[in-house]
Amino acid sequence: MAPKKRRTPNTQNDNWVVISADSIINSTKHNSDPAFLRMRNPSTDEASLYVLGSGDLQLYEVKAFEEDFHSWFVGQTVQRDGRLIFVTPMDPLYLILPYLIKSGREGKFQPVDQVVKDEDFPACSRLLSCTRSLASLHHIAEEKEVGSQKFHRYSQDRTMDWLKKKVERTVVALKKKNVCVGEGVKSTTYVRVKSESDNQEEDYLRYAHGLISDYISADLSKALLGHLGLSELKSPKETEPPSKKRKLSDKPVEAEEDYTKFNSADFARKPPKKMTAAQKTLAKVDKSGMKPMSSFFSPKAKAEKK
Repeated sequence: MAPKKRRTPNTQNDNWVVISADSIINSTKHNSDPAFLRMRNPSTDEASLYVLGSGDLQLYEVKAFEEDFHSWFVGQTVQRDGRLIFVTPMDPLYLILPYLIKSGREGKFQPVDQVVKDEDFPACSRLLSCTRSLASLHHIAEEKEVGSQKFHRYSQDRTMDWLKKKVERTVVALKKKNVCVGEGVKSTTYVRVKSESDNQEEDYLRYAHGLISDYISADLSKALLGHLGLSELKSPKETEPPSKKRKLSDKPVEAEEDYTKFNSADFARKPPKKMTAAQKTLAKVDKSGMKPMSSFFSPKAKAEKK
């Protein structure tokens, strides 16, 4: 479990409970500590919270698993933020890709350190320090070497092939883990209600496409759908992965100005929407001829003098 971070300097006993790999705090090989950073989310184009591990070698995404009205007991204190924070490894190319696409509109090769720049999110330049970044750029860009310096230009074809492989590998992982997908799955319980023979390959492709789409723009997601040979559905919400429909949230954590703070909308407690059994029973009662409750508390009428 990674070290807890305070929400604000003025708030006491308000920590996060975080689950992460040991590699994120492996300081034996590197002097630098892991850092929580605000960077541009490649899907929403908004600020989200990410972690760069020791030495900036590995990128991690931060997601919150939450349920209403939960808290944590940590030692002798009660932590009001009841979410469980997961920090998991992420391919840095997803965050680099939007910058390459933007620079690719100029149609020329450029040094990647001049491409991955953002005035709003200056920490994005640290993505190039990740082990996989520079070694994997050929998956999404054309490369040209002049002397000892490399130049890159965004390639739509290479990106589509790279994303297709991501989808195919996800399908293999889903099958290996026996994850049921498609219309035959009850999203709230992950229980298959159809026979295994009804589970088509297309179900897996659409499910995996939905998962990968969480890390790319809407335009890329649509282009990828066509590259996979899949048609657009009239009701896309009906085919979203169960993880999209379940009550517990696993959305990327959005970062405000104070990037050690989670999205306040996620922290809000929402009242239950469903009626209780007693309310349903009361709703069925015939109320004709009954006086409203307020009538028993209204002031009595004054008697008129004769």
